[in-house]
Amino acid sequence: MTLLSVNLNKIALLRNSRGRDFPNVGEFANKFMALGVKGITVHPRQDERHITNQDAYDLGALIAPLAGIEYNIEGYPSADFLRMVEAIKPDQCTLVPDAPGQLTSDHGWDMTTQFAQVDSVCQHLNAMGVRSAIFLDADVAQVELAAKSSAQRIELYTEDYASNWNTQRQAEVLAGYRAAAIRAQELGLGVNAGHDLDSQNLADFLTIPNILEVSIGHVLTIECIERGMVEVIGQYLDLCATN
Repeated sequence: MTLLSVNLNKIALLRNSRGRDFPNVGEFANKFMALGVKGITVHPRQDERHITNQDAYDLGALIAPLAGIEYNIEGYPSADFLRMVEAIKPDQCTLVPDAPGQLTSDHGWDMTTQFAQVDSVCQHLNAMGVRSAIFLDADVAQVELAAKSSAQRIELYTEDYASNWNTQRQAEVLAGYRAAAIRAQELGLGVNAGHDLDSQNLADFLTIPNILEVSIGHVLTIECIERGMVEVIGQYLDLCATN
């Protein structure tokens, strides 16, 4: 079974567009969890254009006493970010190589040049009792380097899969993700996935065995607006239950 972790960034973006606390991020976290979601993800960026640091703290306080809920904080490992993670102690911290002001995540870590940085931060996360995960392209060579680091999981960056789903390249691209995931598992890494996964393409992706978590936010939020939260979350949970 794959854990569905709902990314709340777009809820926060809607709130910030009006300058008041509506929609409230914590209230929406509660709504998703009431529908059976067992994972909440946030990705606070340095400009706080959607999820703010205060949101991350508030959600940490909300989720900490709840049994069976995973809290995942994503972000670039700046000194300020790591101080926040150490204070909150989420279940998982996913390191993402975002530049300041970047619109959205668009590549994984390059472990040929960034290994030392990633390894050092993962050691720090592990020591504080936070599971370390790193955002990674579906490249077997990168996976093999990641396995030599202190990272406990990888999150496969799935934009290439999503953009090629239902095209002539779908099988070829999915095979590359399958090879990367299986190699990671062989080397002792847990495998998560995320970016542009949706209710249409997720089932095919989850034919890859033992995907532990999928983090989904942008399209899921749009689908909830179009079809309602109950229907959409029910569909995603059913899809995740099949893996």
